[in-house]
Amino acid sequence: MESCTINTPLGYAKLEGDEAGISSLTVLNNKVAASDIIPEILEDAVCQLNEYFEGERNEFSLKLNPEGTDFQKRVWGKLLTIPYGKTTSYLQLSKNLGDVKAIRAVANANGKNPLWIIVPCHRVIGSDGSLTGYAGGLGRKQWLINHESPNKQQSLF
Repeated sequence: MESCTINTPLGYAKLEGDEAGISSLTVLNNKVAASDIIPEILEDAVCQLNEYFEGERNEFSLKLNPEGTDFQKRVWGKLLTIPYGKTTSYLQLSKNLGDVKAIRAVANANGKNPLWIIVPCHRVIGSDGSLTGYAGGLGRKQWLINHESPNKQQSLF
């Protein structure tokens, strides 16, 4: 397993993977040094993430290999179908998986997504449109939703 730390507009993130695919991209809540050397197996992922943050990429084309239960992997697979710049609710995601009663399990699986940004769990919001839990923090979730919005809001101040 290879790893590196990259600097993003939202702070530092640790990327892990091997020839089987990218297994983890996690936001770090402490300041660490970015890796001086990016392992060859992770170069494409780093490049695509940089393009995403620069606004030049709206979907990733990476081989993914996250660890999780079959149910979690089904949820993460559905997350990949949420279009860039769009959001869905936990309830709708549960319906898309065929079990409206699984909403809490879906929310739990969403929260355990090991592939921050690449598998876009930030695109899932409450049924009332509110931002709800996000492992990276609600400020980062809002930033990501704004970053992907087709109607960018400019600050007056």
